[in-house]
Amino acid sequence: MFLLYVEEARRQVNSRCADLEPWQIIGAAVITTLGAVWVKGFLFQQESLLSRIKKRGFRLIRKIPFIGMAIQSQLNKALDDMSASLFTLKDGMSYTKELPLTGLSQSQVLEKIKEYKSLNEVQWEKGCVSGTVYWGDETLTKLLVKVYGDFAWSNPLHPDIFPGVRKMEAEVVRMACTLFHGGPNSCGTVTSGGTESILMACKAYRDMACVKVCSRICLLEKAVTLFLCFVCEAMKRAISKNTAMLVCSAPQFPHGIIDPIEEVAKLAVRYNVPLHVDACLGGFLIVFMAKAGYPLAPFDFRVKGVTSISADTHKYGYAPKGSSVILYSDKKYRHYQYYVAPDWQGGIYASPSVAGSRPGGIIAACWATMIYMGENRYVDATRKIISTARKIKTEIRKIKGVFVFGDPEVSVVAIGSDVFDIFRLSNALTSKGWNLNTLQFPSSIHICCTVLHTQPGVTDQFIRDVREQVAIIMKNPKEKTTGMGAIYGMAQSIPDRSMVTEVSRGFLDCLYSTEIKTNTSHMNGNGNAH
Repeated sequence: MFLLYVEEARRQVNSRCADLEPWQIIGAAVITTLGAVWVKGFLFQQESLLSRIKKRGFRLIRKIPFIGMAIQSQLNKALDDMSASLFTLKDGMSYTKELPLTGLSQSQVLEKIKEYKSLNEVQWEKGCVSGTVYWGDETLTKLLVKVYGDFAWSNPLHPDIFPGVRKMEAEVVRMACTLFHGGPNSCGTVTSGGTESILMACKAYRDMACVKVCSRICLLEKAVTLFLCFVCEAMKRAISKNTAMLVCSAPQFPHGIIDPIEEVAKLAVRYNVPLHVDACLGGFLIVFMAKAGYPLAPFDFRVKGVTSISADTHKYGYAPKGSSVILYSDKKYRHYQYYVAPDWQGGIYASPSVAGSRPGGIIAACWATMIYMGENRYVDATRKIISTARKIKTEIRKIKGVFVFGDPEVSVVAIGSDVFDIFRLSNALTSKGWNLNTLQFPSSIHICCTVLHTQPGVTDQFIRDVREQVAIIMKNPKEKTTGMGAIYGMAQSIPDRSMVTEVSRGFLDCLYSTEIKTNTSHMNGNGNAH
């Protein structure tokens, strides 16, 4: 029966094409194929069709003269507000825009440094800031200043000239591999931060996939968390012949949730795809949590299928800013990370990462930090931090009007509300001296606990302020949000994300401005839960 249908189809096609010339048949086939490819590409994109239609419509609306001018006016106002909040020069201060004709003396430079330091208004030492500064101990600071000074002029690009830095970098990597239960073939490199560590992992797996699949374009396919519900089936469906790597977070930044690494690792093994664990934020907490009394499900090289891990030594490793590690389960992966130019006229050039010259002083300071801290100090700090985060999580859940996202196990606690705009709480806490992280999709705020939050009274004060400000907000939960909270809320509602990009670029422009602003009013609140 099936063959009869095939024969009938063949007969119909031949009869309809009998009067067509060969070039017409070929042309129609090419056009039809290209059309089908275009339709598939148009319909099946990462961004939904409805979202793209909204975005396109919004862009067309912006081109209408009157409406476009009104929108641009609001964008300019947002930029002016952000600019005003950034410029905190004191009376009499100005910007240095030219090199001094005669260089300043050491004492004059140090006086200038004091002047610049006086601009710091946020007292992070008191534990009022989310993340940002993870230790700040005076004893460690003095040690780091001395070590950096001894290696300030060193550069690991020249290991023959600075063999000590080479040794320290190798030891930092090996100590990190040991912490993450790497085997004898595990390896890695020191990078400038989490961004570079992740980029290096992507680069390694992309190059490895390109070698395996010649000219095929290699894509990063990552199933993501939707309202903290990680669906492994979604990741499974996303895996294709073009998948270069899978990614899990331990934990992820917004809500502090650890992805189900063991489950994803099974997919990685099944489909023979590398699995990267992004532990940039909490890497140097989770490796000590078991010994601190807070065991976790396996997340490191003990899990079959995990091929790389990124962890920031400049966060909970307590090293100075500018250091991170990217670790691999086997040297074969690291080889794809390297950059080698064998035919350069300047000689054979080889670099372990994107950077050429690197600050040996930072590597030395990182090494010194790890050696100084030792396992006992790390475990003790981890115990204090996790205990603090768990207390905040427990107490916030008792407050009517707010909730905690998911079940965070590490140092981040994210807060949301189904009753009022959570950015009102952000504004109110800012006015109380707290500096928290503002999140979107969904609207939320979080506190990333550090050693500074474990100081006596800090946690209790934070919980008390949250409870008091929520109580005030709940008296009028529908009141309009103002200040930076309003900007964040507006940014989420804009379908054309290019506008958000435009504002963000304007913000970055503000950071490099050397023009003195006359209006330095602050946007973050006036002490009321508005």
